[in-house]
Parts: sequence; C-alpha cells; structure tokens
Amino acid sequence: MAKSSVIPFGPQHPVLPEPLHLDLVVEDEKVLQAIPQIGFVHRGLEKLVDKKDYNQFVYVVERICGICSFGHSMGYSETIERLAKVEAPKRAQYLRAILLELSRVHSHILWMGLAADAFGYESLFMHCWRLRERVLDLFEKTCGGRVIMSVCAPGGMLRDIDNSVLVEIKALLDSIKGEYTQLCKAFLKDESVKNRTVGIGVISKEEAEAFSMVGPFTRASGVTYDVRSLGNGAYGDLDNFEPVIDDQGDCYARMKVRAVEVFQSIEIITELISKIPDGEVFEPLKVNLEKDFEATNVLEQPRGECFYYGKGNGTKFLERFRIRTPTSQNLAGMVTSLEGCDLADVNMIVLTIDPCISCTER
Repeated sequence: MAKSSVIPFGPQHPVLPEPLHLDLVVEDEKVLQAIPQIGFVHRGLEKLVDKKDYNQFVYVVERICGICSFGHSMGYSETIERLAKVEAPKRAQYLRAILLELSRVHSHILWMGLAADAFGYESLFMHCWRLRERVLDLFEKTCGGRVIMSVCAPGGMLRDIDNSVLVEIKALLDSIKGEYTQLCKAFLKDESVKNRTVGIGVISKEEAEAFSMVGPFTRASGVTYDVRSLGNGAYGDLDNFEPVIDDQGDCYARMKVRAVEVFQSIEIITELISKIPDGEVFEPLKVNLEKDFEATNVLEQPRGECFYYGKGNGTKFLERFRIRTPTSQNLAGMVTSLEGCDLADVNMIVLTIDPCISCTER
C-alpha cells in the first residue's frame, strides 16, 4: 500500500509568477490535499493608515499590487468619498471606469502570456506580452506611468484625458482585436491545450457558491456574479452588461472566460468613450473624516470582487482600513480544485485560478 508524502510547491517555482506556497499531500502521483501557507510576503500596508493621512495613503494602496494598482486606488478613493459623503465628478467616474477596464485587458493578456509559458509555447508568450505592451503604452501616454499610475485620488482624477486621446485609445483597441482573436484561437482551439485543461481542476456551481468564490474563477463555474452589474459609477450608464459565464468549471472554462472578457472590456471602453461628459475631473477633499463613521465599497478587479472598508476617527487619518482581495476569497476553491488531481496538473490549475499573492499578503 502506497504511503502519502508531503511535497512543497513554491514559493519559488519555475511556473509560478508569484510566491505562492502550497504543501501538497500526495500518494503516488495523486494530490490528496493542498495546504496553503499564507504570510510569506506580508508587508503590513494596512497599518500605515496610522502614519499617512487619507490623501497620502492612496499612494500606498496602489502599491499593494502592480497589476491591480489602478483598481486599488479607485476602490480606496471611492471608499474615502463615501466616508466624506461626497461624489467624484461624472467625467472622473467615466475615466476611472475606462482605466479600470484597460487594467483588466492588461491583466488578462498578461495572464494568457504566463499560461502560454506554462504550456511551453514561448513564441505565444511573446505575442501575448507584445500586445500587453501596447496597452501599457496607453497608460504611459495618459497617466505618465506604465504600472503605478497615481492619477486616481479621493475627489476624482488628478489628470484629465483629452477627448482626442480617448479617440486614439478606441482606435488602438480596435486595431488589436484581430491579433488578439488569433491568440484566442491558439488557446481555445489547440488540441494540446485542451488535453491539459478540459476536465482538469473542476469546481461545480454549488461549490463555487458555497465557497463564495469571485471573479472569472466563479463565473467559469456558472455563477452569474460580477460587481459591474451593480451599476456603480459610470457602469450604471452602460446600455447593457451581461457577465461572461461558462458552466464547465474546469481550467479550460476559466481560460475561456478570461479570453472573452477582454473583448467585453474593449466594448465597454468604446461605449464609455462615446458617452463621456465634459467637465471637471477633480475636487480635492480637505475635510476631516467623521469619527466612528464607516463606509464600504466593492469593485470588480481583474481577478474578481475586491471589498474595501474604512473607518474615520475625526481627523484626516483613518482609524482602520481593510481590504479583502479576490485571491483571499478564492483560496478555499483553489484548495478544493487541487484535491484529487495529478501532480503534473497542479501548476496549470493554479495558473488558471490566477492567484495574486501580492494582493493577498498585504
């Protein structure tokens, strides 16, 4: 009778883009249990609200994660605006949504490149990241930064984007559609990719709901939940929004959901550009936050729902600030999807879940 053993997976591993650490209990080549080890890169960023006032802390928040940096600054800024009982200018809300969707395009194409690298398709990896560079060029042109942009703050946007530049953004996104369609064919039609992903790492709809999973991870299991459907900010002005759903719940379904979401984000950006109003984009906040007053906010980051909580203390410093990131919400589903899989499939299952350890270990 075979005896089980424990194999460490990560935090340094050739396939992992981030320092995820799992202890895998295996018997022969089967994974019986996956035990996540959290805290490897803990930085204590939330505690810094003691030392940075609410206007300064936005620059700390967006450094929680490079890929999700704009989303974090947007979610934090909206939380502070709720604490201060103000609303950002309408044009700023549109610009925020446009940049958030560009961040989703950037994140998903980056993820596709990492998946291609895991498959061993180096040329496909390069093609994905070449397209990603064109999105980063847009960030650099409109915000000045390619990863950390520092344009979103409580009160609106620190920089406006000219309507002529918005037209250029629309034209560039239209131009990459054809190339991106070819990339999707390589991922979704290739038989060797299907052999590595179809029926692997399955999470049922019932499990996804029981674990309160979020993002493409849960939508690939048939759960119709996307924070954008709530219509917050500029998303409420969209003519029609339907989350991208698949019901297979395996690695292939998660890959398919992310691939289609890029097209959806391009359509959202195009619609918002056609509707964006004129006006101011920033009204600086100079008020103290009411003592013991609390506010929450949710945002659909590229990896799923991100929850923000803030509590005032009567000054410009927060009493408490807390973020629940998509990956921390998806850990239970990730562990479950690994149980019973072949050891060789662990890296692909983890990659299709797309965990962000930088966000999780704040």
